[in-house]
Amino acid sequence: MRNTVHIISLGCPKNLVDSEVMAAILVEAGFAVVPFPHDAEILIVNTCAFILPAKEESIDEIFRMADLKREGEGRYLVVTGCLSQRYGSMLSNEMPEVDLFLGTSEIPRIAELIEVMRGEQPGRRSLIGKPDFLMNSSHPRLLSTPPHTAYLKIAEGCSNRCTYCVIPLVRGKFRSRPLNDVLREVETLAQRGVKEIIMAAQETTLYGSDLGYKSGLSSLLREIAQIEGIRWIRVLYTYPVDLDDELFRTIRDVDKICNYIDIPVQHIDDDILTSMNRRGDSRLIRDVIARARAIIPGVALRTSLIVGFPGETQERFERLVSFIKETRFDHLGVFEYSREEGTKAETLPGQVSESEKEFRRGSIMEEQAVISHEINQLLVGSTMEILIEEESDLPEYDYIGRAQRQSPDIDGITYVQAGERAIGEIVNCRIVSADDYDLFAEEVMPAR
Repeated sequence: MRNTVHIISLGCPKNLVDSEVMAAILVEAGFAVVPFPHDAEILIVNTCAFILPAKEESIDEIFRMADLKREGEGRYLVVTGCLSQRYGSMLSNEMPEVDLFLGTSEIPRIAELIEVMRGEQPGRRSLIGKPDFLMNSSHPRLLSTPPHTAYLKIAEGCSNRCTYCVIPLVRGKFRSRPLNDVLREVETLAQRGVKEIIMAAQETTLYGSDLGYKSGLSSLLREIAQIEGIRWIRVLYTYPVDLDDELFRTIRDVDKICNYIDIPVQHIDDDILTSMNRRGDSRLIRDVIARARAIIPGVALRTSLIVGFPGETQERFERLVSFIKETRFDHLGVFEYSREEGTKAETLPGQVSESEKEFRRGSIMEEQAVISHEINQLLVGSTMEILIEEESDLPEYDYIGRAQRQSPDIDGITYVQAGERAIGEIVNCRIVSADDYDLFAEEVMPAR
């Protein structure tokens, strides 16, 4: 049991990459990463603190692991990530069951610090430094995604200072990885059998701007597309004001880049956008969406929204609902505004009740279910590539997969009827039916 570690990764894909780096560093130091907590000497919870539900989930998971530790299922409990960065110094006094709190910049030292923790004379119980860590291609990764898919963190931090957001506090200012360093990592991933690269950062569209790159994201996409073995490249977290026609043309013209763009707009009411300190207004958002659809035929658009932001009157909310009906996003997620201490929005007037936030979120998701169903019905009869991910739980379908228009975990899936196929294969299929969020397909020709 000694030198065994179980890691629980909470939150976004960017946090997942951090967990993968920590896992690989520990393996290189002689630890074994195990899939079940009861087999581990050391329990690590890599936390999220973006909004209240994420913090609550993190706290619940910490207490769950603490209970296991008390029952003798683990000897040490370590808490890392955003919650630890933001509250670790305080929580170290309130949670004696946690042996070590580590900030977001202590990732490279995880093995060393664990050794100190379990020494005869343990060091400090919380190590929370400046959030300035930026991974590079020399950092190993133990992938936790399916072997054919990997997230690629191309930058860290954020400098936008949206009034509701704590990311700059826990991740620092925006900073890009050098292009050649990113390409080296992709080459390594391709050699390991990865076929789908999913780009992630707090704002991917700003990639390279701090390094003096011109059209940094477009250049990076074109370079990655040249790497043998990579079949799909997907872009997440694009900020509307920084999207331009060159990027749209790159997505359209480079075959390996999925015709899929994630554009978190957050809201459409101009007063709310100003209060959020979002760059760009409603006219810009509508123009960006129109240009994306005009330049990239059949592009799938995803967005995320915040409802119940301070000052969101019924009229402003109805303006958001009208925008959703008018725009018809392919995929959409909604967050209820979370009042976070230390943010400017915390003290804004016009706070919305929790029950009203919940109602508004439900209303938009009901509208989106109708829109998504109608869009999916239009896809019936079309042919598209499907990435096979796992065996199906439906008897009439052999596999579960994803189309280019479906990002893992946040969008729907595609059930596939096909011959014998390997997990990770890309198969040409015809869509035969659809429901609100998922597609159903049958193979029509051998994979290319």
